[in-house]
Amino acid sequence: MIRRLIFALWAISLMLPAAAQVQRQFPQTALRGEIVFGQPPELQLNGETARLAPGARIRAENNMIVLSGSLIGSRHVVHYTSDPQGQIKDVWILQPQERAMLPWPRTVKEGSTWQFDVTAQKWTIP
Repeated sequence: MIRRLIFALWAISLMLPAAAQVQRQFPQTALRGEIVFGQPPELQLNGETARLAPGARIRAENNMIVLSGSLIGSRHVVHYTSDPQGQIKDVWILQPQERAMLPWPRTVKEGSTWQFDVTAQKWTIP
């Protein structure tokens, strides 16, 4: 019984590094920015006051959903999307290898004029 448990734990430990290598897929509309979380729903986005949209989703570096209240006072480099009213709808706190993916648009104008390879998750500037 204990051997089976040890074997199962060992087998699971072999799969964990493979799961950590999965590349997150960001939508073409995602922009890069720096967020400082304030008292929900308030935040600072690239130094400007902004708000989280009702039902906003924030994903931590491990891709798990986190509550904005647990992030008060923290600063992160993120990818984010906005709703039609300009409120922040989706936020992905970036992992170090995701922060290294350059270039990445910071403005809607850049995102509309650059070319995006959704599979490779790479932008090119024409």
